[in-house]
Amino acid sequence: MISLARYSALLVQPALRSAFAASMLGRLPIGIAGLAILLLARDTTGSFGSAGAVAAWYVAGLAATAPMLGRVIDRYGPRSTLFCCALVFPSALAALVVALSMPAPLWLSFALAAAAGASFPPITVCMRTFFKLRLQDDALATAYSLESVLIEMIFILGPVLVAVFVALASPAAAVLFAAACGCAGTLLFRDSEALRRWTILERASSSLFGPLAEPDFVPLLAVILCYATAFGLVEIGTIAYATESRNAALAGVLLGIMSIGSAAGGIVYGSRSWRLPLTRQFPIMLALMGLGVGPLALWSASWAFGLWCLVAGIAMAPALIMQSMLVARISRPEHSTEAFTWSTTGLLAGVGLGLTSGGVLLEYENSSAVFTAAAALAVAAGAASLVLVKARN
Repeated sequence: MISLARYSALLVQPALRSAFAASMLGRLPIGIAGLAILLLARDTTGSFGSAGAVAAWYVAGLAATAPMLGRVIDRYGPRSTLFCCALVFPSALAALVVALSMPAPLWLSFALAAAAGASFPPITVCMRTFFKLRLQDDALATAYSLESVLIEMIFILGPVLVAVFVALASPAAAVLFAAACGCAGTLLFRDSEALRRWTILERASSSLFGPLAEPDFVPLLAVILCYATAFGLVEIGTIAYATESRNAALAGVLLGIMSIGSAAGGIVYGSRSWRLPLTRQFPIMLALMGLGVGPLALWSASWAFGLWCLVAGIAMAPALIMQSMLVARISRPEHSTEAFTWSTTGLLAGVGLGLTSGGVLLEYENSSAVFTAAAALAVAAGAASLVLVKARN
């Protein structure tokens, strides 16, 4: 049975409701900035290679500094970090627009893109840490489910907004809109009641490695890297399928349908309690994800492929929710934010690895081979998690 009662009980709390609303605005750039930067660089340089490199530097900056920002937040609280990011992130994006619109050296665009990624406001990890510190068990699972659904909505809405800005104005307008949302939303989130209740915990461990010193945390990161690679393969495989169908624009529609299935799966997962322990749910869900992705290699008709995208996405958000729950259980409370940033870094690295390896595979094979590889990796991640990952009660 599906019930929304748990979500209602969570959102009836004014502090959480206002934090969610502010975070939605502050996190819109998640679905806008990367694509808008890519399109802007393509328009101004005339090269997909250069555009991809600019976008890659943005993602690299995001992944490289996230754990450091997480450690600073764990030690000193989030408000100062969020304030700095609310200023630096939009400034770096605005400077990138200027640099790409004038005959500036390409390395400057790389540096500014990396600066924008490095200063991306860490709202998501702050939300997840706040939930860990304030909520327990079923309420925590519901909160992470709502988070996952929110991010899926951003991934659906973001590209649509980019398309609107490109049609009515330019990619530069989309980048600047992302900058404005990041600034305003982060400042609103920073001043929310939830952030004012933040508790800085005393450090019980003096290890320089933080959450990486926990026995089961590195194995969990390895599992995340494995199935995130499957995510990247699915993305580039879907783009390749659309290209093979001679309708490249279909890729966005198909990925959007997959996100709808993912959001639905997240809502169902967070709506009820589950009897199996989390360490058993996780491998089962990863295996189901592999079984959902595998048939994408078989469909040739666009309508059948599109319908199955809905099914293929169902297990994705629940897997991410379980990942957050495992990070919350394995990491020490004083390392919570840094632990979530490490898991995000693992996720981003895996997606990037999947996109890269999928591109190499497509030089020799078609999209079916990419989906087969994605399915195999998801199942392998499930098998590895069954052996490697143990969560504290």
